[in-house]
Amino acid sequence: MSLFSPEAYAKSVVASVQEYSLLAGRAVGDLFSRPRYIADTFTQMDSIGVGSLPIVVLTGFFTGCVLALQAAVSLKEFGAVNMTGRLVALSMVKELGPVLTGLMVSGRNASGMASELGSMKVSEQIDAMRALGTDPIRKLVAPRIVATVFMLFFLTIISDACGTGGGALIAVTLLHLNGPAFFHTAYMSLVYGDVIEGLTKPLFSGFIIASIGCYYGLTTTGGTRGVGRATTQAVVVSSVLIILCDFLVTQFMIGIFGR
Repeated sequence: MSLFSPEAYAKSVVASVQEYSLLAGRAVGDLFSRPRYIADTFTQMDSIGVGSLPIVVLTGFFTGCVLALQAAVSLKEFGAVNMTGRLVALSMVKELGPVLTGLMVSGRNASGMASELGSMKVSEQIDAMRALGTDPIRKLVAPRIVATVFMLFFLTIISDACGTGGGALIAVTLLHLNGPAFFHTAYMSLVYGDVIEGLTKPLFSGFIIASIGCYYGLTTTGGTRGVGRATTQAVVVSSVLIILCDFLVTQFMIGIFGR
């Protein structure tokens, strides 16, 4: 096994961050100038949003079911089983809905973007696109960023709804709680700041998923083995950044709304 220099590794990390920042900045800048590839954006919306819908629905639903079961066990010790709806709603809307949806979409689409663009890179399709006068970042990256941010916002809402519905199903069928009371408790527990926090996180997560996936795809080297390596790196890095961003946004929102 060959040894590596810590200095060289640190330089490569800094260079990667710089390249990623330039790529993301150019992609955002391209959103405010022509030409805009609207058809490509809608195609990506269909692939990212509609394609991810089944896994998001299932993840949200069963997360809500598990939350209701675990909450009932804990709340029973305090005689507060009727507050199960409050715990499920707050957990899904503020934390688990946005984070789990982001992680599921990251696993499905960050890898897909990295492998698709990586295959185009190693087969020299990206170079051919540049030779024909088309900007690859404007054509390939910007539509994916717009589509991911837009669709992840609505996928998070669907996940929250499915999670609350799954919790209600378990509460009514297994815990024998009153259904209308469950939804009333869940509704009354949410305030304006909770909803804002839960719907802000997918905006950042969507940008992370698309930009990281495209970055690793466009920087792929080493043929088909490089494509597999880029795919793995895209999923790992985007997942870690989503969790880190979740922490930062949560801390920021607590500072603003106090909860």
